[in-house]
Amino acid sequence: MTPMTSNPAPPPDLPFTIGIEEEYLVVDRESRDLIQEAPPEMIDECRARLGEQVTTELMQCQIEVGTAVSKTMQETRADLARLRRNVSEAVRGHGFEIIAASTHPFARAREIRRTRKERYDTLAVQLQEVARRLLISGMHVHVGLDGDETRNDFMGQVSYVLPHFLALSTSSPFWQGNDTGLKSYRIAVWDEMPRTGLPDLFESFGEYERHVRVLVDCGVIGDSSELWWDLRPSVRFPTLEMRIPDLCTRLDDAICIAALYRCWLRLLYRLKRSNQRWRRYPRFLIEENRWRAHRFGIDEGLIDFGRGEMVPYPDLVDEIIELVREDAEHFGCVNEIEHARTIIERGTSAHWQVAAYRAARAEGADEREALVRVVDMLVEETLSGCEG
Repeated sequence: MTPMTSNPAPPPDLPFTIGIEEEYLVVDRESRDLIQEAPPEMIDECRARLGEQVTTELMQCQIEVGTAVSKTMQETRADLARLRRNVSEAVRGHGFEIIAASTHPFARAREIRRTRKERYDTLAVQLQEVARRLLISGMHVHVGLDGDETRNDFMGQVSYVLPHFLALSTSSPFWQGNDTGLKSYRIAVWDEMPRTGLPDLFESFGEYERHVRVLVDCGVIGDSSELWWDLRPSVRFPTLEMRIPDLCTRLDDAICIAALYRCWLRLLYRLKRSNQRWRRYPRFLIEENRWRAHRFGIDEGLIDFGRGEMVPYPDLVDEIIELVREDAEHFGCVNEIEHARTIIERGTSAHWQVAAYRAARAEGADEREALVRVVDMLVEETLSGCEG
């Protein structure tokens, strides 16, 4: 992978706490389509069960959850399983189910009602048709890093590996009933938004703040929470927030990707303590790998810029696992990161969805029935591993 170059000033000890946010899609049990309107009592029940760990999202068919701040991946996994289980139980009482996928196989975006909040109303006015197409869900991973300069420094270095994490997460091959040919069509929809994609490189946090201030002073954004990059310093928490992954259908896949991200940040921390750093590459080069990840997922290789050659994705995963093994041992999550090899062997959610659709069609199902079977598979897999 990338050569490492010297960098002075080792940082202080960092917390590396972990938290995950997920956005579920709510489907009607009878039609398997997305619900158009969320009953207020359903949201109330979710909040009664989970308090501030659950909230509404842009579309009424979405429910967002966030784990508590944890020190171990095992704690995070248990909390995320509890959140999935409780949201599922709450919506089932209303004849609904949840799916953990970044797009619904056949829902029509224009038929879904938006959640009425001042923030969302403003967004709809600003973005128009782009906002109406945002029928997508994602996973955000927060890792605690003390110090603005550390967060900015690591943001520039970790961008290199973001496409690798996207490839492991893909769960959005369908859009409005069509097999898009992309493993993550969510990225194509998301990139219609302003201020998305990979973050720029900033030499200091002060430089980052000065650039943000230009947009704030011009009235374009209220604060840096409206930078919807694949990776950003969180405005709410002392974390570096990774936002590139699709929403993983299986719980174990989500925990694997979160663990790899956390371990990669500790790898950067170890390098910095040794007066080294991971090489920062121009955004346009990393964008090429980002495109390959959202087009092919794990099926094709990514470019190793240090070697100047295409490398098969399984080889890249083996290399990543070995690079962060010391960090995984430190956090007690070796099994979690090695689960990446299982994802490669049996595919991501995008693979299962396309396979389920094609199998149904081969058995004589029409297009709608085949897509319904995909939804049924997603409902079942969303709760896999979430037993209490």
